[in-house]
Amino acid sequence: MNYLYDGIFLFVDLFLINVLFSYQNTHIAPAFGITLKYQIYAFSLFLIANMLIGYGIKFVFKAVHNLTFVLLISKGMEAIIAVLMGSFLYRSSYVENLTRNFYYGYRGSYF
Repeated sequence: MNYLYDGIFLFVDLFLINVLFSYQNTHIAPAFGITLKYQIYAFSLFLIANMLIGYGIKFVFKAVHNLTFVLLISKGMEAIIAVLMGSFLYRSSYVENLTRNFYYGYRGSYF
């Protein structure tokens, strides 16, 4: 049962950090001031996410007793989460483009 709890804990931690970076990448302008303001506001969330990732790896290591396996699993989870986040963000922009083009006419690529 520890394997299940530890795996869920690690997945939620990695999902949180990817959500934070995905939000920053899509909704925050590349200007220094706006990015700094976001980083200051989100500092506590980044701190919590980083600590949870560390504890997640620690707890999974205690359950499995093989650090290489734990790191491979966490990287695999991170890759899956990144693909999910990317497909969600691109799909939403794809739908927005289709909707905008429906109302205002086609003006380029849908992607």
